[in-house]
Amino acid sequence: MAKSKLQFVCSECGADYSKWQGQCTECKAWNTLKEFREATGVAARQPDFSDTRRDGFAGSRSRIQKLSDVDLAEQARIATGMGEFDRVLGGGLVGGSAVLIGGHPGAGKSTLLLQTLCHLARQIPVLYVSGEESVQQIALRAKRLNLPMDELSILAETSVESITETAKEVAPKILVIDSIQVMHAPDVESAPGSVSQVRESAAWLTRFAKQTGTILILVGHVTKDGSLAGPKVLEHMIDASVMLESSGDSRFRTLRAIKNRFGAVNELGVFAMLDSGLKEVKNPSSIFLNQGSDDAPGSVVTVVWEGTRPLLIELQALVDGTSMGHPRRIAVGLDTNRLSLILAILNRHGGVFTGDQDVFLNVVGGVRVTETSADLATLLAVLSSLRDKPLPRDWVVFGELGLNGELRPVPNGQERLSEAAKHGFKKAILPKANLPKKPIEGMTVIGAQRLDEVLAALQEI
Repeated sequence: MAKSKLQFVCSECGADYSKWQGQCTECKAWNTLKEFREATGVAARQPDFSDTRRDGFAGSRSRIQKLSDVDLAEQARIATGMGEFDRVLGGGLVGGSAVLIGGHPGAGKSTLLLQTLCHLARQIPVLYVSGEESVQQIALRAKRLNLPMDELSILAETSVESITETAKEVAPKILVIDSIQVMHAPDVESAPGSVSQVRESAAWLTRFAKQTGTILILVGHVTKDGSLAGPKVLEHMIDASVMLESSGDSRFRTLRAIKNRFGAVNELGVFAMLDSGLKEVKNPSSIFLNQGSDDAPGSVVTVVWEGTRPLLIELQALVDGTSMGHPRRIAVGLDTNRLSLILAILNRHGGVFTGDQDVFLNVVGGVRVTETSADLATLLAVLSSLRDKPLPRDWVVFGELGLNGELRPVPNGQERLSEAAKHGFKKAILPKANLPKKPIEGMTVIGAQRLDEVLAALQEI
């Protein structure tokens, strides 16, 4: 019998520990350590899926090369047929790569892959492996979505050993595993979905992809409490990790790149969930802006940079007198600590006190803002709601705030202004260092170095 080494792995960051403890010392998360039995001896065997040495992945030993001798020819990419999906992947799928698509159950992961693969199967061999749904269920979904079904190969299997043996026979260019949580590897004692099975199954399949040049796409589920060890453990093994997210009952889905060795990180793709499946939104800025004609207090439009393109979003703030001893600070789509910092800057350098007010902030459309370019827009949205004085709807604002009240420049200022002008905005407030070198037709641009200059310009409204 093979012996196994007992370890405990954090489901949030993948850190290993020799014994269980309440808190992970790496990511500071509580109660995230799960039991993991690492097989040794016979159970730790690693299969060889290739008869010839290829790129150092196959065979028992790899040869040493000089860095200057490495072939720098760019690998050809396979377009998925959906522009937003290709954008998030960095231009398409790369041969021999392992891609993880994560998301909550029901977000649309299987629908997105089925739409993509049915069209790709007409050009290249594709194998779709389902461990959760029967082949009849997949066929019914494809028929409901009016997808071409004549070329896509489907396999219902949960053993990674059987999957790789079948894949060696049919030699698919793309192999999809839906989902990695139900797969199981040989000689691993734990149940499917555990850290042990997820890690060993992913390692088995990734090795197959690297040695044969097959594109591997893994589907991973994320539970509401984030306790499942799938995506976070797998992120260390795969080449690209993308997350499909939905906001409540919204019909829009956002696909964001969390890790990508072949493209930009934090790239964002937007889809609309329709009766016919997921449809890409080629102009996402238009869906995140309020189409109403009336000016509303607390509403400000800003431009954030998502991956390789600008995105216009609307921030809404509501400031109201508190009924409690401590005022509430609630932000949806923005870091709450960042909101508290901006309120402190407004008090110290703007002379506006909000310590006796509840402040609520919402990013319209379910987008999560992670960069600091929305600082100035957040401050002006709070100020507009507090004074019950709306900003004109054709104004756009962006810029980072420093603790001393200065406005700091943000990257790609020219591209942000061009995107705003394309959507009909007539006036922009931004850091002085981001002023365009050439005037933008139809737009008046105000550059400021400090917060008091911005507040003085608002007095003229």
